[in-house]
Amino acid sequence: MKELLNQINTWTAKNKPMVLARVIQTWGSSPRPIGSSMVISEDMDMVGSVSGGCVEGAVLKEAKTIMNGINGKRLSYGVSDDDAWAVGLSCGGKIQVYLQPWSLPIKAGQTTVFNKLQECLATNKSCILVSTLVDAETKNSLIIPNENTHGAQLPAEVVPKSLEAFDKRIHENVTIEGVDYFIQVFPQRSQLIIIGAAHITSDLVRLAQDFDFETIVIDPRATFAKNTTFPIKPDRLLEKYPSEVLDDMLLGPYTYAVILSHDPKIDDNALQILLRKNVAYIGALGSKKNHEKRTNRLLEKGFTQEEISKINAPIGLDIHAQGAKEIALSIMGAVIKAKNAYL
Repeated sequence: MKELLNQINTWTAKNKPMVLARVIQTWGSSPRPIGSSMVISEDMDMVGSVSGGCVEGAVLKEAKTIMNGINGKRLSYGVSDDDAWAVGLSCGGKIQVYLQPWSLPIKAGQTTVFNKLQECLATNKSCILVSTLVDAETKNSLIIPNENTHGAQLPAEVVPKSLEAFDKRIHENVTIEGVDYFIQVFPQRSQLIIIGAAHITSDLVRLAQDFDFETIVIDPRATFAKNTTFPIKPDRLLEKYPSEVLDDMLLGPYTYAVILSHDPKIDDNALQILLRKNVAYIGALGSKKNHEKRTNRLLEKGFTQEEISKINAPIGLDIHAQGAKEIALSIMGAVIKAKNAYL
């Protein structure tokens, strides 16, 4: 959806009616995953994709029938028409697509759930869109973690299920009180926090930005922070101790932390905060012997073995890495493996 935002904003500014199509369920070898989205304008222009070309034409025709209404429509597509699926998929899988009108302000100044969604996407703010899956008026709610819920009132059970899906980084269908809901999560950009500026850090920042991670490098040592060459600059470079800045950051299931400074005063300073945060990944550079020393220091500070076991050490995937570039690649591979763990 984030990739569609510019076009959505253009159509919204022109007050053009739109229809949102989303993949809500898949079976077998589906061409596009759950959550894949397409937006169709009243002129039958479209952005995005729900199948990579297999069923877009059929979705376009169905979108025309609900363009100026309020009702949603659930569509099923599969391997052949013989099984009552409307359109054959060349990949052999099956998908369900849900269509619904994209709600625009009725008058200037009025905010809809979709306006709020656009705002969150534009400002890199996490949110969760919850929609009823009915062939009738679709009700939408937008949950902003740690803040408010906008739009239609939800049964009490839906909110915790939505937050659980958010933590797991998955889209999900749930049925509550006989009503089907589609939970679609829109996390903020994944965040890679690197403790320690060094040669590996420079290569890791470049790789992380290739995969659209926000990169934050923290190192209180001016010699390293100011003199490390970054061909691609990190989003933020903070010449501070981790304890001076980490508590002020929004750390959560989309945060990945890499400890590289080789200085226990700095590394432990970061770990003592990160180990008690709900971050997705913590990895620390160093040999098994150095990790044993690190473990003993943390035990003396009152951390449990369970907490310390969150640290991935030695860091990175075992690819027999040689040199800074390969070590950075092994670290990035481990981070992406953690990111995709629920997929």
